[in-house]
Amino acid sequence: MVYKKSVLFKLMSLLFVFVLVLSGCSSDKKVEGDKDGKTTITFWHSTTSETAKGMNNVIKAFEKQNPDIKVKSVYIANQGEGSNEKLLTSIAGGNPPDAAYFDRFEVASWAAKGSLEDLTELAAADGIKKENYYPYTWDEASYEGKLYGIPTTTDARLVFYNKDHFKEVGLDPENPPKTIKELEDAASKLTIKDGKRFKRIGFIPWYAQGWFYGWGWTFGGDFYDKETKTVTANDPKNVEALEWITDFAKKYNVEDISGVTDSQGTGAMDPFLTGQISMKISGNFNVATIDMYKPDLNYGVFPIPTPTGTDHTTWSGGWSVVIPKGAKKKEAAWKFLKFFGEEEGQKLFSESSRDFSAIESVNIDLGYADDPIFKEFINILPNSKSRPVMTEGSLYWNELQTAVENSTRDKGTPKENLDKVTKTVTDALEK
Repeated sequence: MVYKKSVLFKLMSLLFVFVLVLSGCSSDKKVEGDKDGKTTITFWHSTTSETAKGMNNVIKAFEKQNPDIKVKSVYIANQGEGSNEKLLTSIAGGNPPDAAYFDRFEVASWAAKGSLEDLTELAAADGIKKENYYPYTWDEASYEGKLYGIPTTTDARLVFYNKDHFKEVGLDPENPPKTIKELEDAASKLTIKDGKRFKRIGFIPWYAQGWFYGWGWTFGGDFYDKETKTVTANDPKNVEALEWITDFAKKYNVEDISGVTDSQGTGAMDPFLTGQISMKISGNFNVATIDMYKPDLNYGVFPIPTPTGTDHTTWSGGWSVVIPKGAKKKEAAWKFLKFFGEEEGQKLFSESSRDFSAIESVNIDLGYADDPIFKEFINILPNSKSRPVMTEGSLYWNELQTAVENSTRDKGTPKENLDKVTKTVTDALEK
């Protein structure tokens, strides 16, 4: 009898272990905190305003089609453009979200560190392939031939300008600047300054989306040689671009300009909407903000001027959805990524957020090519560039920002500062 109890106990113990193993193998089973048998996945994002509405539309539609999965949407401030510390901490601590909205140019660096789940086989099994997207969006979401993110959006950058301000100072609102010289002249005429205080400033090169990548390409420079894998921040044309920015800062006094940029608001308090700035570089995503807070604003957009007035270009970035390394509910998270990354999900997101989809057919369906503002962005996309796909993309971004900051504040020459960027990023890549 004792023997039989012992055998029974062992069998029960083995059964218990077997159940635990099965539970561990199927991370999408009901877990603590789930209700009504649903699997709840946590999704981190940094969207606000109209973009957040688009995100909510995607989540609602996904949950309707997948009633066994609930998406817990969590807003994380300052996520993207080199600011993902909270996400990195969660991964290192073994408690990451199941999915995240992720700035695409950071994918390579995070994949190289093993911080993102490889989606290659999942995508292949479900027929998700490069041909479905703008090619550069897929390349940005990949690293060493493997896919780590599903592209969701893309964008472009142009100069937004206040047509009423143009009329007020005698500028033709239907003939905006094409050359750097014309941009300088327009900025001078539009600026109204009382002592050290700007009542209105015509233009600030580094404000809003005036990142240095855009200016380097506008002046004809480049930042990375793919063939030789060489960092070229100090390309002579990039140096020329930073010299121009530095001269602009000196002309208008960078400290006085800081009075404008340091107090900048968002939404309804955006200086472009309040009339404090006449021209600014921004992306198509800014249109939703204008429609919401200042729908009667008389404005237009034009390509970023070049030294010659020809060969206009822009740059495109965008976002993706990823599964952080160590996510507990990978299967359910993948279903969400798949839905968001295909036409239905992207259309739901883009028609509200007014972002461009990473899928060309969605942009056509939404009529962007027929819109008087959006068509200008669509028209320049074939000439757009994207940031270098590299493991030190975030470092490169931050170092370029530091170079602009230092140059405009007379801390080293543009050449010296860009030489430093080249060396710093090169050294990091070689480690």
